[in-house]
Amino acid sequence: MHLHLPEIDEFAHLNSPIHSWDARVKIISLLGLIISVVLLDRILLAFFGLSFCIILVFISKIPLRFLFAYLKWVLLFALFFAIIMPLTAPGDEIASFDFLSVSKEGVLLAILIVLRATSAALLVFLMIGTAELSVTMKALGELKVPNKLIQIFMFAYRYIFIFIEEVEKMFTAAKARAFKEKTNIQTLKIVGFILGMLFVKSYERSRRVYNAMVARGYTGRLKILHEFHLGRKDFIRGFIILGFAILLQILAYRFRH
Repeated sequence: MHLHLPEIDEFAHLNSPIHSWDARVKIISLLGLIISVVLLDRILLAFFGLSFCIILVFISKIPLRFLFAYLKWVLLFALFFAIIMPLTAPGDEIASFDFLSVSKEGVLLAILIVLRATSAALLVFLMIGTAELSVTMKALGELKVPNKLIQIFMFAYRYIFIFIEEVEKMFTAAKARAFKEKTNIQTLKIVGFILGMLFVKSYERSRRVYNAMVARGYTGRLKILHEFHLGRKDFIRGFIILGFAILLQILAYRFRH
């Protein structure tokens, strides 16, 4: 059975103000907003920030079902903290269950964590999901991100789908030979063997890919034909996003004082 994994730049071809935004300015602006949102310590401001992020998502025209395919994992991770924090954070007790107690401060902190995590996840997706991955990688290079780091990320992302397909094929072959997943030593041995074979196949494939790239003129740097063109609209959008990020911090400062 083939496992379908949605590619994060599947809807990079859409036409929206977010898609047409210069990738370099977009990365800087949205990164500034991410930092601003995760530093918020008030639920009202965090909700305000999340609302703005949702508006940006609607402007991008990316289908919500596609976005949720990625967002659900972030929500599950945030849900873990949402369960733990009310039970562990000190504060006024609002409920108790035998040896467990729920604190008001813990509940508020859990809500704050979920709001900030969701906002950050949405902004990261808008940052790298509204342009082709190669264009985003070139933009990072223009922003002086180390070339080796960019290539590691790009190759890891592109080939993770192939490795997952390899694992599927190996498990399918094992099941065709009467393998059944159980909680015993035999299952662990077979899974370990499959993972070992995956490592060997990954190394062999990486050598073949490298030799093929060298034969095509690869010199250690990725050559991407896309050319960036900065315009007035790019800066206006950047000022709006960064202005909102600064506004959140000003409001947060006024709340604290």
